Amino acid sequence: MELLSETLAWFTDPQHWQGSNGIPLRVLQHIYLSTVPLLAGLAVALPLGLAIGHTRRFETIVVAIANLGRAVPSLALLLIFLPFVGIGDPLIIIALTLLSIPPILVNTAVGIREVDGELVQAGRGMGMSELGLIRRVEFPVALPVIIAGMRVAAVQVVATATLGAVVAGGGLGRYLVDGFALQDHPRLVVGAVLVALLAILTERAFAFMDSRFVSPGITGRHLTPADLAPPSNQPLIPT
Repeated sequence: MELLSETLAWFTDPQHWQGSNGIPLRVLQHIYLSTVPLLAGLAVALPLGLAIGHTRRFETIVVAIANLGRAVPSLALLLIFLPFVGIGDPLIIIALTLLSIPPILVNTAVGIREVDGELVQAGRGMGMSELGLIRRVEFPVALPVIIAGMRVAAVQVVATATLGAVVAGGGLGRYLVDGFALQDHPRLVVGAVLVALLAILTERAFAFMDSRFVSPGITGRHLTPADLAPPSNQPLIPT
């Protein structure tokens, strides 16, 4: 109970809500350290996963490498790039970008690969180009799996961004590192709770994205070749 009261007192102290070490700035720093790597990882993993899943070339090798990358500790990535980048936010951004790529890449490739072959053949029969097949058939059907990979990557990045404080970065990890160093338990607890809340909010945001952008027809029933037919007032031409 004493720790709880001390934590509440620390959290409600106006001094901890302002300045360079205030809660609002630390939260914004943490969001920045999480968003930039996630977007960078998405820019790399999504097109690569789409290409691999569609062509089914190099899938085994790339997925194996991606899964191997998952086994590399985040702290090890920091140590690997430390001599080249130095301490600070750029180092943690590079490490978190590499951390975000495997789940997005694997889920995208697997999701595209598992699309019903009859749907793909129906699209080809309608004269769709390969890019059109990806855009109109494979990507919409695989979207739930892709978003699931993005959700895993985002939560991992938000949780792991706390390591940025170890290499002189910002974010909520500063409260954890400083709390351990100073034996300031209220600061430590506040930092841990805020990181957990941010991870939960991130997970819920992707759950909302899944419900908002994934077609009910995909989640509620299997898409049939008839669903690919264009409106009757549109000519049947390749896209």
